[in-house]
Amino acid sequence: MITNLELISRLVLAAALGSVIGFERERLSWAAGLRTHMLVCVGSTLIMIVSAFGFADVLSNDHVVLDPSRMAAQVVSGIGFLGAGSILLRGEIVRGLTTAASLWSVAAVGLAVGGGMYTAAIAATIIILIILAGIKPLERRFITFRQRRQLSLTVERGALTFHSLHDALGTSSARVKQFVVQQSDDSAELDVVMITLSRVSTMEYEAICSALRQLPAVREFREEGAPG
Repeated sequence: MITNLELISRLVLAAALGSVIGFERERLSWAAGLRTHMLVCVGSTLIMIVSAFGFADVLSNDHVVLDPSRMAAQVVSGIGFLGAGSILLRGEIVRGLTTAASLWSVAAVGLAVGGGMYTAAIAATIIILIILAGIKPLERRFITFRQRRQLSLTVERGALTFHSLHDALGTSSARVKQFVVQQSDDSAELDVVMITLSRVSTMEYEAICSALRQLPAVREFREEGAPG
């Protein structure tokens, strides 16, 4: 049986490690932020401590056999409801999967702290933080940027709005990252519409271009950007 000081130390360490990961999510204004990650980490640590040491009196009796890993297994599966609550569906774009994964990971960190595996818990926290904060800039630079396309349309004045664009593209309108309308320099009767598409596949991009070309108000269609 661990001492009270050791028990408290494990809970405090869990809160500290959870806060490190939670702060990274908090600064991006995600639903599951600092306090959520701290609570998940401390809660899973406590469950692991109870699982490992809470049944010492019962185990002292003859013919009593308990599996301490069963409570830890329930944490792994039970944390899913928190992860599901952080996932949002906007159009056809699913957001929050990374935050859900960080919650699941921080629960594992808590279990490791509760089991006394301090080195594994600290190492996992550092690795998770590198994945969340360090790899994202690389992902934006080398992956997301290559999936962006820009289009320029010259249309009749006031003929193309964001709502009419949504109607024309249907579900593909979820790929529209930016929509800018400005008056044409050549004619007061025309607008220049700049459309930026994000995370769009080649097939979907071609379908979007085809739909825009068929709009009766479109006078000129240009592809301004292609993947790098």
